[in-house]
Amino acid sequence: MNETKIRALFIDLGGVMLTNGWDSDTRRAAAEKFDLDLAEMDSRHRMTFDTYEIGKLSLTEYLSRTVFYKARPFTPAEFTEWVFAQSRTYPEMIEMVRDLKARYNLKVFVVSNEGRELTEFRIRKFALSEFVDCFVSSCFVHLRKPDNDVYRLALDLAHVPPESVAYLEDRELFVEVASRFGIRAILHRDHASTRSALAQLGLR
Repeated sequence: MNETKIRALFIDLGGVMLTNGWDSDTRRAAAEKFDLDLAEMDSRHRMTFDTYEIGKLSLTEYLSRTVFYKARPFTPAEFTEWVFAQSRTYPEMIEMVRDLKARYNLKVFVVSNEGRELTEFRIRKFALSEFVDCFVSSCFVHLRKPDNDVYRLALDLAHVPPESVAYLEDRELFVEVASRFGIRAILHRDHASTRSALAQLGLR
């Protein structure tokens, strides 16, 4: 077991505690349900999504560029409602985070890339504020992982040294970047392996 005491837990949202909000699988399902040209939607998505995700476009503006650039037989509200309804929790992960926070008095920070409207919906829907102390989300801080400044900001806000942070992330590149700061980054694959990795850091 590592001797450094973990004082904070940084966690990605989509792919770790929740399903991904608007990833390629969800876009594919949306294209099928709403009879959209997936290739055209994805092309437009790639050209504008980063701007939306760092909070410089509203969801309405993003959708006007990617879906509603021409007349559709459904409304933006209907489309948005369907997209939001695809979000699900990974209950065992949320339970584990809640338990670790209570047991070790950890600061819990979400460090995620996600647009504002979906982030705010997911925070409310799944009562994330009950156990998350701070949301370092791209839409709020106008930075996206793997920008180094995302991790610098999270560390400044948590006010703990990097070696006192355990970070759960499902993207290998983001794990590598965070690790260069000295953060104890864990590549999340599933609940069992992550639980074991946390135990190696003294969080059982």
